Amino acid sequence: MIESTLQDDIAVIALNRPDKRNAMTPEMLVELQRRIESLDDSTKAMVLVGNGKTFCAGFDLKMCADDPQGGTMRALLTELSNSVALMRSQPFPIVLGVHGAAVAGGCALLGGADIVVADKSAKLGYPVVKIGVSPAISAPYMLASIAPGAVRARLLDTELISAARAYEIGLVHELVDTADAVKARCITIAQALASKPGTGVRETKAWLNTITEPITANAQTGLEVSLSLTGTDEERQRLQALWGN
Repeated sequence: MIESTLQDDIAVIALNRPDKRNAMTPEMLVELQRRIESLDDSTKAMVLVGNGKTFCAGFDLKMCADDPQGGTMRALLTELSNSVALMRSQPFPIVLGVHGAAVAGGCALLGGADIVVADKSAKLGYPVVKIGVSPAISAPYMLASIAPGAVRARLLDTELISAARAYEIGLVHELVDTADAVKARCITIAQALASKPGTGVRETKAWLNTITEPITANAQTGLEVSLSLTGTDEERQRLQALWGN
């Protein structure tokens, strides 16, 4: 469910469940973490993209609907939080590419990236309150990157926004014309970052993490908020309405 390759000193990792629009499973997120943890000191940059027509449609809600006690949802939330925190902590820069859509948990992955590229037709957002779940995991990382007002609007409003709007508020940093151009542009950016003096890049990223740590330190609390809502009557009813038999 995760594909990884090395291009010289750049790691290219792809979500690889295209038939499900790269909808996440707990195992998929654990594998993503394993691939990242396997990278060594020779890695100077990383690219994260999605195979198929969509970067990531979020959690596999059919799996969640089939588990009314909420264990699958809790596992997904926990491993998503672990994945974003792990990405954020890496010493090398991470470039993430969105094509098609980055929805809910898929959009949360942006919080672990340093630079986000999206195609102009992509849609992004956090519509999870529709199913009685909180996107609290994303809040600390968004607050470390974009204006608080925009964070409130995006986490409370269930509508997806255009890539152009995401660029305006700082959720996306660069736009490309087509979905097919996303991966190539991410690799080009990663190559440019990898060509810079390694110590300068790593120390700058470490300093950026240090000065934003008072905000991102709340990530664990955000996870606890989200976990507290799993298995509720509202969540079960909404999931069954979407996916129930």
